[in-house]
Amino acid sequence: MPWVMSAAVCAASPTYAQEPPPVPPSSTPPTPPPDALPSTRAKADVVVVGRARATEDLADEKASSTVTQKDLDRRMPRSAPDALRYEPGVFVQQSGHGQGSAFLRGLTGQQTLMLFDGIRMNNSVYRHGPNQYFFTLDARTIRSIEVERGGGSTRWGSDALGGVIDAHPLEPELLEHVSQSSADSDAKTQSWRVEPRIFLRGTTADSERGGRLQLDTSWRMSDGVTVGLLGGFGGRDVGLLRGPPVLNPDRSTDAGPLPWVPRYQEYDPTVPWAKQKDKLRTQLGTGFDERTGDARFVVRTSDRNTFTASAYLYHESNAPRTDQCAPPTAPFDQCLTYEKQYRDLAYFAWDTRVGPAADTLRTTVSWQRQHEQRRLDLTSANKVGRGIDTVNTYGVTSRAETARLVLSPALALTVDYGVDTYLDRLSSRSEHEYTDTHDRVQESRGQYLDGSTYLYGGSYGDLALDLGDRWTLRGGARLSWAAAHAKADPQSGTLPVDRHWVPLVGHTGVEFKAAAPVRLFLNYDNSFRAPNLDDMTSRQQTGPGFQFENAALEPERAHTFEFGTRLRTPYLIADGWLFETYLDEAIIKVPKTVAECPPNTPNCNGAWSRMQLQNSPSYSELRGAEGAAKGFLPLRLTLRATISYVWSEGPRVGQIGYGGFGKVLGERVPLSRTPPLNGTGELAWTHPCGLEASTAVQWARAQRRLAISDYSDGRIPKYGTPGFAVMHVRGTYRLDDTFAVSAAVENIFNSPYRFHGSSVNGAERGLMVQLEGAHAF
Repeated sequence: MPWVMSAAVCAASPTYAQEPPPVPPSSTPPTPPPDALPSTRAKADVVVVGRARATEDLADEKASSTVTQKDLDRRMPRSAPDALRYEPGVFVQQSGHGQGSAFLRGLTGQQTLMLFDGIRMNNSVYRHGPNQYFFTLDARTIRSIEVERGGGSTRWGSDALGGVIDAHPLEPELLEHVSQSSADSDAKTQSWRVEPRIFLRGTTADSERGGRLQLDTSWRMSDGVTVGLLGGFGGRDVGLLRGPPVLNPDRSTDAGPLPWVPRYQEYDPTVPWAKQKDKLRTQLGTGFDERTGDARFVVRTSDRNTFTASAYLYHESNAPRTDQCAPPTAPFDQCLTYEKQYRDLAYFAWDTRVGPAADTLRTTVSWQRQHEQRRLDLTSANKVGRGIDTVNTYGVTSRAETARLVLSPALALTVDYGVDTYLDRLSSRSEHEYTDTHDRVQESRGQYLDGSTYLYGGSYGDLALDLGDRWTLRGGARLSWAAAHAKADPQSGTLPVDRHWVPLVGHTGVEFKAAAPVRLFLNYDNSFRAPNLDDMTSRQQTGPGFQFENAALEPERAHTFEFGTRLRTPYLIADGWLFETYLDEAIIKVPKTVAECPPNTPNCNGAWSRMQLQNSPSYSELRGAEGAAKGFLPLRLTLRATISYVWSEGPRVGQIGYGGFGKVLGERVPLSRTPPLNGTGELAWTHPCGLEASTAVQWARAQRRLAISDYSDGRIPKYGTPGFAVMHVRGTYRLDDTFAVSAAVENIFNSPYRFHGSSVNGAERGLMVQLEGAHAF
């Protein structure tokens, strides 16, 4: 077989030291040697490139990192959130195996902003705390993910308190021009290419079986117009996740050895713990089904104009929420399942250049639908509850960047500016059915108020002023708008909502090029988040307990100060950042009593813990440090490591809930689910013949600093989450660009571990295998 022969040639080939190029004698940071082999996809008679884009969307002067296509190929992530686990300042929590939420500098959910191709994913029903929505991106349709840590409301608007995550989709590879010999013979030669691609994947820890079929086509017409189409569909079926149990660090009599969640298929409450502890592996409330489809149509009429029409469909079904399947202290047969978790996105984009005032200009018109259908099985009560929520979001954005305007030999100016607005229309309903009589009862309201609307957007300007070769001053401001409207529901005692805000935010910073490879940054950012429909109208079961609405909330603001340094040499790439974030009027969960429940809300009265969102009476703060370094070593080795730490504190509001009796707290307490000290390490080796091998380590210290709501959160073991260190090994063989086989052994030491705040334990030692094949015509 050809690939076996190629592997033998690899084994026999001598390995040479990787000699980096010398550092150029200029103030421009040198380009490090690539850690990927050049693509062989270009044919002899055709040059193939992707859609040109001078820069990505996020700011380079902020603390940031990028997950590249090669990173995705090497790490073999289970999902889009899983792809972020090796980025500094990022900590990924999972409330279910089919869900994932990234914490940026200790903040997540509503307090971080997620984008897809520069379009907001966040809408008005994103929850406080972790949510599952970044999971609704198919990782096989993503070419890179940018992460910007720290406030980002100037450019992106509400929600960007902790940072911004921007996923960039795969692009069709456009035929730019034919070879010189062909061009000489016929200046108007037409050309085309077609490349089908298949991807298959299987795992042992959760019995995943899935794949994707993709077709990439392009035509170059005689008039120079280039057309490209990239489309595909995929799916996977994922079973129950197996992993060694994580134990309570405090195993006193009242705690016991096992956390409240997850529950295990093998567990027998009549058998002593010591006799079954080595058998517990299969976690109940895991597994899901997934179907995806996408199409991206690109027309490039000239170097100045590119038109893109895209559609993306993500359909996840039968995905339990592990911490509610079953909830703590509830019978095993009680389970909350997302029967449908759908996200559909369609948009049209125009990229153009219209002169120095808009050297790059991108305008988009988008429609996005988020559709959820939940089922709550209460078998012991002969009752099934259902809720259906649908949000349709209509958006228009326009962003531009000027050409670099040289004002004098030592002075140059660049301006980014834009405007965006989005409108949410929400439908929500709930019902319950008695399984013994089949009677159905329509409830007066859903999880939200049916017919609610939410308008949000703003206009911004961002300036960068170069002072000579060493100094750059930056600053910007944004005027935003947000308006929420919802009708009252007297039967459930729900008040109407008619609120609007017009916040003004901004940022400033300075960059100093200390030497050719070193840059220093000092930044201040003021960002905001306006209360959304989830805050002001929702009634729902969360990790700490039942949460009910507060229509009187005010916006929360973040003031972030950060100092960073960035090193770029042919041998070493390194970043280090220190930050301090103050939250004014932070929206926090406050424990409530049964007497404070809204009227006609039995789910609140019967909950084991009750919460309401309120503005904090005084400031909260997060401070920390994060760093990443990547070294290019001899023998074609690459070493990368990250480390992150966040410390948080806010005022104590309310009394400690169920699960924390006897715990004495001070006047100021940690913020909820703050990640512990954590980091990663990766060692990779590549060979020109197509062989790659790597090993990776993920680790975290124990987290015992808990918020009041954390003590009643079944996702957190008794009085804290234990630390861990887990190792994976991976290998890949590539035959040109036509065939690749990848395999990984995850958790090779079969270590028990859980990321703080998650409902599921990490996978047991298991095998992951991926196959990919393609052929270009």
